[in-house]
Amino acid sequence: MVTPDWYPDEVAHAGDEHLEPDYVLNYDRKAGFVDPTADLDVLSRFGLDGTQTVVDLGAGTGVFAMAVAPRCRRVVAVDVSAPMLRSLEGEAERRGITNIEPVQAGFLTYQHTGDPPDVVFSRNALHHLPDFWKALALSRIALMLRPGGILRLHDLVYDFDPADVGAAIEPWLAGAAPTPQVGWTRAEYETHLREEHSTFTWLLEPMLERIGFTIRDRTISPNGIYASYTCARTGQGNDRDVSRWSSGMIVAADKP
Repeated sequence: MVTPDWYPDEVAHAGDEHLEPDYVLNYDRKAGFVDPTADLDVLSRFGLDGTQTVVDLGAGTGVFAMAVAPRCRRVVAVDVSAPMLRSLEGEAERRGITNIEPVQAGFLTYQHTGDPPDVVFSRNALHHLPDFWKALALSRIALMLRPGGILRLHDLVYDFDPADVGAAIEPWLAGAAPTPQVGWTRAEYETHLREEHSTFTWLLEPMLERIGFTIRDRTISPNGIYASYTCARTGQGNDRDVSRWSSGMIVAADKP
């Protein structure tokens, strides 16, 4: 896909650490193993039955992609990081998983081919984009999904008001890991706050609805830092805005 020169470099937004092979080797241990069982259960309730196509955007080392592979026909694992995808490919080969297709791309550049996906999954990746680009990324997802398809989204999303930022953020920082060897440190959390683009629930949720998603369920962590959503592409939002996007490019008639 050829993107305009005003598009961001998604590799740069991903952070240098995601591009370093040594970092990738330790990523799952440092991030803490995220058991995908709950996500598989949710998606099964929404119709995942072994016949469908799933796109994992920001697939990383492939924890979710490999867990969902036995429960669907096709998995497309999308990530901007070549080292992450090499790790994913090696582990899939070791396990004998043959229905995962690694693709090096991002939210703004991935071009889906074949039947429209029934599910798009994303964990801890959307926050790499500022809100303007989040909206465009989510619009592309909506356009990609089949009617009624499901977006399962996890990310750092703040469920508090600006006046309460200090009271919410300081305890989170205080609970960080003491060293990088055992988890995310306070310094790394502070870097996330300064340089990455987590948003508020009260900005993200109207964005999802305007684009054409219905939020079927939402879970917010007790500290108000993390959110999970299951959203259906219902076509009840602003379909005109979604349909303007073809292959991620706004048509000439929409330019001022």
